Amino acid sequence: MAIYKTARGVEIDMIKMVQKNEMELAVGNAKVNARGDRIGTNGQIIKTREELLAERAGMGAKDLSGHDPEGKE
Repeated sequence: MAIYKTARGVEIDMIKMVQKNEMELAVGNAKVNARGDRIGTNGQIIKTREELLAERAGMGAKDLSGHDPEGKE
């Protein structure tokens, strides 16, 4: 991310915008804030982004050695 220029010529620093709004609720039904933390119904952080990433890393990768990506058996 860097500095972007809008169609009207206004420059927007995306890094600064992300850092400023990282604790705001994300738009949609994902129940996370802009940083990626899981949020409860009362707006409290249930699990941080780091905890969620550690959980996913512990799951391990699927073994796809016998899988044909083109669907040919």
